[in-house]
Amino acid sequence: MTETSLKSWQEVAPHLIAVAAGREAADLVIRGARVVNVHTREVLENWDVAVAQGRIAYVGPDASHCLGREVIDAEGRYLIPGLCDAHMHIESGMLTPAEFAAAVIPHGTTSMFTDPHEIANVLGLEGVRLMHDEAALQPVNIFTQMPSCAPSAPGLETTGREITPEDVAEAMTWPGIIGLGEMMNFPGVIHGDDKMLAEIAATQAAGKTVGGHYASPDLGPDFHAYAAGGPADDHEGTCEADAIARVRQGMRSMMRLGSAWYDVESQITAVTEKGLDPRGFILCTDDSHSGTLVNDGHMNRVVRHAIACGCDPLIALQMATINTATHFGLERELGSIAPGRRADMILTSDLTELPIERVFARGVTVAQDGVIAVDCPHLDWPAHARDTVKLGKVLEAGDFVIEAPEGANSVTAKVIGVVENQAPTKTLTADLQVADGTVEPDEENDIAQIALVERHRGTGGVTNGFVSGFGYKGRMAMASTVAHDSHHMIVVGTSRDDMALAANRLGEVGGGIVVFKDGEEIALVELPVAGLMSDEPAATVAAKAGRMVEAMAECGCTLNNAYMQHSLLALVVIPELRISDLGLVDVTKFELTELFEEN
Repeated sequence: MTETSLKSWQEVAPHLIAVAAGREAADLVIRGARVVNVHTREVLENWDVAVAQGRIAYVGPDASHCLGREVIDAEGRYLIPGLCDAHMHIESGMLTPAEFAAAVIPHGTTSMFTDPHEIANVLGLEGVRLMHDEAALQPVNIFTQMPSCAPSAPGLETTGREITPEDVAEAMTWPGIIGLGEMMNFPGVIHGDDKMLAEIAATQAAGKTVGGHYASPDLGPDFHAYAAGGPADDHEGTCEADAIARVRQGMRSMMRLGSAWYDVESQITAVTEKGLDPRGFILCTDDSHSGTLVNDGHMNRVVRHAIACGCDPLIALQMATINTATHFGLERELGSIAPGRRADMILTSDLTELPIERVFARGVTVAQDGVIAVDCPHLDWPAHARDTVKLGKVLEAGDFVIEAPEGANSVTAKVIGVVENQAPTKTLTADLQVADGTVEPDEENDIAQIALVERHRGTGGVTNGFVSGFGYKGRMAMASTVAHDSHHMIVVGTSRDDMALAANRLGEVGGGIVVFKDGEEIALVELPVAGLMSDEPAATVAAKAGRMVEAMAECGCTLNNAYMQHSLLALVVIPELRISDLGLVDVTKFELTELFEEN
């Protein structure tokens, strides 16, 4: 039963009422469950649930009056609502919506609120529509937030396509659009930018939710100005003070545990220690790559982590179910086990470890014991969506040369400093040597080269700089066409020859991630759909991504989830220092900055 075939409550209400009253038979009855009620935060022992036409008809101590075609004995296990991911980017899994759904359904995720701003930067409104349309085919709920910021920071980067207020207004009429994606251009909101405010206004006029993104530690007047601009939530908090500040302003604090973002433990103390009302807090993943999905889980992983951080299991479940549904105006539709709601449920034998033993979506078993039991249909992606890497020329080592100021024997250069497990970077400086007029990286002090290669219009443009934190040794290079948010190509390396080889290789395969060592390719993940996604199964992509991680380690990298750090080095809306096709960007000032400091 897909989104398009699921009937509305209004259409099936007479039948639901008749089933609950015992006049008609249910399609499914789950008997003898310990039903977790997230409305009252209690466990109801030995209760039954009756389902009809994909929705819950009856929840109570005895459904024998409406037994139907299928009866399942819960055997005393807990029956919990299907898990909801409140903020995430499907593209970060390197998978299409269909393959992402197939990967997370066995983990108990039955609702996702996705922001496809990655593909919006490459293919614009058409890309959003393609993601929206494939999402609608799935056997679980995938709601789409219309991306708000492409480019994320106008004047600091050039995207493949731009999103306009007119695009936002049009998207608000599509059936699966739930709101506006994260408003990353927070300086634009703070300063009353007409375009940003028009997008927010169009969303609010449609009665939908505005997503937030305030990536600054400053909780002074700028933060309050941003809150006044309309965002209803924010996932960029990294400490308890951030979480508290947001909920005090009437925003939901979305606490994320992705593949590289570990922001739950540092914020959940606002509930577990400060005692704030948990209704204002929501769990999400933001970015999860395929390896995490296959090996560790999805929202079940986040809930388990929140519990391990001291959160009461029932509160943690609320943060991943009813809180999310309420936030998006869907409390009557999903997020709980209650009459009229979509029959999205999980059977589990333990509320702390949360083994996902059976998953129901719209009253159908969609996974059991970790194995998916339904098909996840694919969209027929157009050919031009697979032809998006346009380099304009064959790149050479000389394109990655950083020329020193005339006559200099050494320079003081700004360096992007990677911070493990966090999205922000640091602005570092380093004294680097010059050889034959070329500034050289410094392996001994962990300073490699970074380049941003233009890939949307074939200009042949390359922006060069320096990065620290990966720990690379010897001759190597890593390139990726996943380069949030403009999604040009990021190349990091210690060898300019290998950097050219890596960049050209991605041009050949239509996008992805590649690692070269000593002139040889040692790992490749092909991502032909918009240079961002594979339509292969998650396990296949995860295996290739796993080899990519091993290859990075073979080149000396010791960072946790270093690929995620690599892919964010061009994200010019998160402090402190980033790189774009226009140059080096000081995100504390939202302006371009010079690579070299004056000596």
